[in-house]
Amino acid sequence: MIFRPATLADAPALAELGAETFVAAFGHLYKPEDLEAFLAEVHNPEAVGEEIAGDSCTHCLVEDDGALVAFCKLRYPTKFGEYSDARDPIELGQLYALPTHTGSGIGAQLMDWALEQAQAGGHDAILLSVYAENFGAQRFYQRYGFGKIADITFQVGDHLDPEYLYELKL
Repeated sequence: MIFRPATLADAPALAELGAETFVAAFGHLYKPEDLEAFLAEVHNPEAVGEEIAGDSCTHCLVEDDGALVAFCKLRYPTKFGEYSDARDPIELGQLYALPTHTGSGIGAQLMDWALEQAQAGGHDAILLSVYAENFGAQRFYQRYGFGKIADITFQVGDHLDPEYLYELKL
């Protein structure tokens, strides 16, 4: 496994990985038109390329035999800052792995990377949103000390998902 930062050349493969992992985990929840609209907006090469080129997101990619299999994205500033009393929080925007690679320790290594990045940047908290019925992810984050601080929603097309906002104070 190779862990590395994203480059602009990764945008198409990262967009594809983002869409594939999102659909694998959550695709069954949505009407096709809602899912299609969301994927077209968020997981397209142009949008991903803008994130990579911009200043607000940092990605860590995981390759296995030359193919992207997992990634983690940090966003600063966070869009959830109003919910936290932290002085300078950062957001863990995504931590996804292909189903074939879950349970292999990649998630823990990506979380370690996120924690290191947050601490190196002087942030005093990490915020993340997690689907209210994604119990496995909730357990994963709770093992790191994250706790629920708010009920929020996540929009996919015209569909609103119930989400929990989690925070870890650093």
